[in-house]
Amino acid sequence: MREIKLMSVDDHSLFRESLWRTLATIADFQLVAQCATLSDARRALEQHAVDVLLLDYDLGPEAGSDLLATIRQSHPEVKVLLVTAGLSNELTVQIMESGAAGIFLKHGSTEQLIAAIRKISAGEIWLEDSARQSLIAGRRARTAAAELARPLTARQREVLRGILDGLANKEIAWKLNTSESSVKAVIQELFHKAGVRTRSQLVRIAFEKHATDWLSATKE
Repeated sequence: MREIKLMSVDDHSLFRESLWRTLATIADFQLVAQCATLSDARRALEQHAVDVLLLDYDLGPEAGSDLLATIRQSHPEVKVLLVTAGLSNELTVQIMESGAAGIFLKHGSTEQLIAAIRKISAGEIWLEDSARQSLIAGRRARTAAAELARPLTARQREVLRGILDGLANKEIAWKLNTSESSVKAVIQELFHKAGVRTRSQLVRIAFEKHATDWLSATKE
């Protein structure tokens, strides 16, 4: 059985040492270093061969994710498992995109952690259900933000201009020489983009949040 060389970075000494004692009982795990700070971790990575790094996110004044760039550039062979109390949706996305191989929540069982280490060592990804849901939610939020930031299309500007002028769908369709169903489809695009459900809400969002882009575009 191939040994898996482990390193731990966590500023909570009681948790780190308890985890270390537990992992030391696993036959195929070799514990090579445990650190409390990122500077200690960087030195240890230069001194030891490491297969899997168990990295806490919250290291007091430091963020464990700051170590990911160093590992990606100088130690790409090291697989990183974030072992943390919890992360926001956006942080989950950022950490996985920065090169982490997985996220393990500290309230998980020892058996799950052992399985996560072995899976990551074999080149796979580990995400518990909550972390997977957080990743999906974070990516959806990014997509929604990107859609909101994207400029209106020419047709969306024309339809919005009609709404601001108080025209009904049929009147907007006649003015644009298109079908009413096409106008309704564009209005649904505008609703989705603004995160609203009604024309009045769309108008409010346009005035309150998009006076410098959407509304200026409708005055061309």
